[in-house]
Amino acid sequence: MTGSTPSAPRVDPARVHALIVGVEAYDAGPAWDLPGPARDAVRFHRLLLDAGVPEERLRLHLAPLAPYTPDVPYAPADHATLRRALVRELSAAQGDILWVWWGGHGVLDRDGRFRLFCSDATTADKLGIDLDSALARYAGDAVPALTRQLWIVDACETFEEALGFREPLPPDALPAGRPNLAHQQTVLRAAGRGRAAANDPVRGTGLFSDVLLGLLADRAAVLPGLPDPEELFPAVRTRIAALREAGRTLQHPEIRLQSPERTEILPPVGQPAEPRPTSPLQRAVAALLEYPLMGDPTERQTVVAALDRRVTETLPRHSKARTDAANILTGLGRRRPEALWQLYDAVVSVDDDPDRGRELAQALREFEAASRRPRDRK
Repeated sequence: MTGSTPSAPRVDPARVHALIVGVEAYDAGPAWDLPGPARDAVRFHRLLLDAGVPEERLRLHLAPLAPYTPDVPYAPADHATLRRALVRELSAAQGDILWVWWGGHGVLDRDGRFRLFCSDATTADKLGIDLDSALARYAGDAVPALTRQLWIVDACETFEEALGFREPLPPDALPAGRPNLAHQQTVLRAAGRGRAAANDPVRGTGLFSDVLLGLLADRAAVLPGLPDPEELFPAVRTRIAALREAGRTLQHPEIRLQSPERTEILPPVGQPAEPRPTSPLQRAVAALLEYPLMGDPTERQTVVAALDRRVTETLPRHSKARTDAANILTGLGRRRPEALWQLYDAVVSVDDDPDRGRELAQALREFEAASRRPRDRK
């Protein structure tokens, strides 16, 4: 690929900023050890440094796993440090281009938001950054500069319900400001919804990171400017597909483009977008919302009033039907999963459509099973 990439206008390296995160070791202990992300982050740091970006523009945050010792200075990758970097420091940076590189453990929470764990996460206190809220912040007036952005995330997107956490992840969104039309964001996610991101512990690298670092090195003439994502990403998908064929991974990388002109997730070249796996919560919410009565606040309240008052009096409620349905389901599943069947009885007593009833029953069985899982693992 070297030499075949179309030339692009050179950018001023002093107008480029990067947040580079690699988390290998966690306060949760050895069960969370992940050899590779810190090493990949240092490789990416070196690419931008070699492209002329001043070192003070490169915010490198690592939690390396012994015996690896980075040969460059770095800051810690704990929650408070990374939140401060995103909310207070980088948001105010003056420049044109932002690179974000993040490698480590991740999960899709029960609301479908992508959460990236920080180095001080434990099994009891899973501290992390809400990627979706970070993207929203950096697409609005909270970040007046840095209008061209590329976010690269090599982390699992396993459903929280599938991991059997005893307690759901608490909300921890970053302040977002007001959206505007000034920013262009490209987001590359390694795993694909509901899937794990493969890591090679022997070589100490993430498979996606290794592929991407190689492709970026081939495009060194473009750096530190941003490569054309619609030229880069087919190459990423082709190489990951070869790894899937070899049985080394099941992941399907995803790219999202957002700009004033377009917002879309790109499918593979020449193919329709792959169907996305649905989490138990999403399926249950969708099954509930198939009932027209759930769209009416009064009828929705009639259904809730038929449930055990000891449970419903503490349920968080919302005026929007989808949010309210999600709150009802998570509240019941968390406190008394058996009450989900009271909800079923209340709904079908008002609307006894057999097709809707079958889908709701199947969805609630799946959601109940996920809610009852007792084990706590990442």
